[in-house]
Amino acid sequence: MSLLKVSGTKIVNEGGDEVILRGAGLGGWMNMENFISGYPGCEFQIRHALAEAIGAEKSEFFFDKFLEYFFMDADAKFFSALGLNCIRLPFNYHHFEDDMNPRVLKESGFKHLDRVIELCASHNIYTILDLHTAPGGQNTGWHSDHGGHLANFWVHKDYQDRTVWLWEQLAEHYKSNKWVAGYNPLNEPTDSEHTRVHVDSEHIIFLDGNTWAQDFSHFMDSHKNWDNTAYSIHDYSTFGFPASHEALLSGARNSGSGCNARTKRRERGWTSGGALFGMESGDRFMRGKQYDGEATERINEISKDRLSWSIWLYKDIGFQGMVYVSTSTPYMTLLRDFLAKKHRLAVDQWGADDSAVKHIYKPLIDHILDEIPPQYREIYPHPVWRLPDRVAMISRNILVSEFLIKEWADHFVGKDMKELDEIAASFKFEACEKREGLNRVLMDNAAVA
Repeated sequence: MSLLKVSGTKIVNEGGDEVILRGAGLGGWMNMENFISGYPGCEFQIRHALAEAIGAEKSEFFFDKFLEYFFMDADAKFFSALGLNCIRLPFNYHHFEDDMNPRVLKESGFKHLDRVIELCASHNIYTILDLHTAPGGQNTGWHSDHGGHLANFWVHKDYQDRTVWLWEQLAEHYKSNKWVAGYNPLNEPTDSEHTRVHVDSEHIIFLDGNTWAQDFSHFMDSHKNWDNTAYSIHDYSTFGFPASHEALLSGARNSGSGCNARTKRRERGWTSGGALFGMESGDRFMRGKQYDGEATERINEISKDRLSWSIWLYKDIGFQGMVYVSTSTPYMTLLRDFLAKKHRLAVDQWGADDSAVKHIYKPLIDHILDEIPPQYREIYPHPVWRLPDRVAMISRNILVSEFLIKEWADHFVGKDMKELDEIAASFKFEACEKREGLNRVLMDNAAVA
């Protein structure tokens, strides 16, 4: 065990030896996401809806057990056995602060975060703390848990000040923990400005580029005066997505946006100085076998290129994770029909298959194209999202999903504590299946010196 630092373009231990961090993110855990966990909309909405449906006591019990079962010793043991040595821990600021009681630390937020950091340490796994959801929303995505389509973090100083305050609390709590590799202050910012957050001189600061961690041009000059910083690229290929342009052919390889994008992003923004970290990748986006049948496994076997050292997802309900909740578990059985409906309506933004509803939204897209001149069509964050994506986000992922939230929560009505515990236990490692092809590729890459 050794405190990690950035030296030149490398991450090194206290002896100066290079350390390559290889791993995945624990997405869907302390920052829940709809496609990962199976709910519609945003986390704050489903937490509120479930409390209304079954009462605050039962709702808090269910979510606490969910957080407990989602990552336990068996998970850390499996992860380490693959040769992986780093887990990124995305978390939601709501665990540490209430919007109606700002700057008052909720100590309860450390309960599961401390537990998982300690579990990982016991299996020689470093952790990176990732603020995935900041006050006001640092990006326009559903995973910043603000329920809108504007990143208001960037236009309200108080949101920014509260975020700095939170990192000060976190840094004070973890300043002596050498198993914490560093801090990722803001996940995937989307704005023309960047705010530097430097709160702990001992731990590495992993900085995402602008526009979903892809544009590093803002760091071209300023990074030369920053100590102990690394730069975090998020690089997703469309291979394996519904309606992907990268053909799924027998024996094909993922030669599309993956490695090419990495090269382009280096050229476009960050070019020298500081360590570079592939913080998220999804070159092999997995869709549920219940929807895509054997194509799921074909995607898994075909996509053989080297992965970035941190893929996005360790566990989910069957789309992208290294392990996924079995369809025979109480949670998946309870929500089977609802999940199929949600899939058909394409209300999840990430990896949505809109083939069943495309005809409904096409007239709206055509209407905007007819009425809006080309030079006004691309609204930030261009160029990652195009006009149809913007329409989909506001109409499907925000509007339609809003009407599904109470329907999701009502599935839990009438359940006693024992039943709620059994439903949450669906996320235990023992109740999950393994994405064998993906895990084999990760293990092979982890073995490379």
